Amino acid sequence: MKPPRLVRSISMIAVATLFLMGAASAADIHVMISSGFHGAYSELGPAFERATGNHLITTRGPSMGDSPETIPTRLSRRESADVVILDGGAADDLGKRGLVQADSKVELARSLIGMVVREGAEKPDISSVAAFRNTLLSAKSIAYSDSGSGTYLSTVLFQKLGVAEEIAAKSRKVRGPPSGEPVAAVVARGEAEIGFQQVAELIHVPGISFVGALPAEIQPMFSFAGVLTKTAREPEAARALLVFLTSKESAPTITKAGLMPLSDR
Repeated sequence: MKPPRLVRSISMIAVATLFLMGAASAADIHVMISSGFHGAYSELGPAFERATGNHLITTRGPSMGDSPETIPTRLSRRESADVVILDGGAADDLGKRGLVQADSKVELARSLIGMVVREGAEKPDISSVAAFRNTLLSAKSIAYSDSGSGTYLSTVLFQKLGVAEEIAAKSRKVRGPPSGEPVAAVVARGEAEIGFQQVAELIHVPGISFVGALPAEIQPMFSFAGVLTKTAREPEAARALLVFLTSKESAPTITKAGLMPLSDR
């Protein structure tokens, strides 16, 4: 019986990966990652370990926000990391603060903001900007994340649509993993009528119905990126991980996770 396609592909990638590392010795790679890319990483990470013999030591945290678990806060208090995987804009901010090697940034995938309702509930119309605005005004309660997508909604989009004041009292910011939960979990329990987060963080949560992505005109088109930290102890192994995650063979797993792989890589 032939091995699965991903395994066969990974075997080929492993040769290139080990070459890039410059040595066949195994490394402990400390990774900090936000929730948006974690679904794809949770499958690709073990495959990378099997192919290379390296060991990934993973810490989760939001790309931004006021939680003590955010990746910027963790790096500021000198928690150990070789590479961080997070919102692309947040990666740029870390570069400006001197916490990462800005020139090592590699974009991994693009992402859309989507909306969910509780399973069995009627799906509101968000097919146009006008319909989306009406849905916001009509909803009894709204939930959004405390990271990149929620920051965009609460500080940019709601004001742009002229609804910020009208929906403020019925809106709720949800703290994400590791100590929190996806926005979709709040909606599934009936604690919010509609919920917003990046699609990859919504679609695999039970008890919800995915309504769709926001209209293209108001999508910020987030990206996820990997970047080496200033204090990386295993920089070559960390670069090899990013090469692995951007390979064509990794693209189907990234797509399955609800993200858009970068086809030009």
